[in-house]
Amino acid sequence: MGTVLDRICDDKREHIARCKAERALAQVEAAARAQSAPRGFVKALRAHQDAGRYGLITEIKKASPSKGLIREDFDPPSLARAYEAGGASCLSVLTDIPYFQGADGYMVAARTAVDIPVLRKDFMLDPYQIVESRALGADCILLIMAALSDAQAVELEDTALVYGMDVLIEVHDLDELERAKSHLKSQLIGVNNRNLKTLDVDLATTEACAAALPDDAVTVSESGLYDRNDLDRMARAGCRSFLIGESLMRQDDVEGAVRALLEPAGLKAAS
Repeated sequence: MGTVLDRICDDKREHIARCKAERALAQVEAAARAQSAPRGFVKALRAHQDAGRYGLITEIKKASPSKGLIREDFDPPSLARAYEAGGASCLSVLTDIPYFQGADGYMVAARTAVDIPVLRKDFMLDPYQIVESRALGADCILLIMAALSDAQAVELEDTALVYGMDVLIEVHDLDELERAKSHLKSQLIGVNNRNLKTLDVDLATTEACAAALPDDAVTVSESGLYDRNDLDRMARAGCRSFLIGESLMRQDDVEGAVRALLEPAGLKAAS
């Protein structure tokens, strides 16, 4: 019996094979070249950090393997607009179907509704998916080191860079971080506090990796973040950008919840 990540990747390989059979790579490449230019995912995060605030990637996620259905009234364009109005730097949209109830169309609809950059959140295993992501309009793709060999990660990153996309490199421990630093170029590094093999969450994961992160990295803490105290705790470890989905997706007032996350504690107390 493999891990949760193993099962997801096995299913994803079958999905990729079906996609390739239905649509030739040459067609996908043509669609990717016809897309408007990427919006600059890293640039948006850096701009907010340089302005003295946190960078925030807000996630559109209908369900997850660990929590099941997260939001019933699920409307990606409305959620995207609420996130942007609340002050989010970027969006992340789940497109994996069987485990997250996602869809490519959700990402397209969300990106069309806003001006901020969008990450296609999926399990990237094949260069075909990278080209497909650009054809869909993605500004950034995710590479999960736990799911990839060093050679695979390099090939996928190189493909993304050819198409002008940013790459969020996701690690879960110091070994994966060292692999990323040794082989990859991207300065955007996400530390996932959720172990994708067990689904356990521990914010100490970001703290454990913080000292080994490159000085020029844009570091994103992911998973298990619920309020401003969690963000401030990660910031003390040296991380000033965050990816947050579930806690925001469960809010009635999504825009207000984003504003509350980004509002400094001193201002909140004074208001």
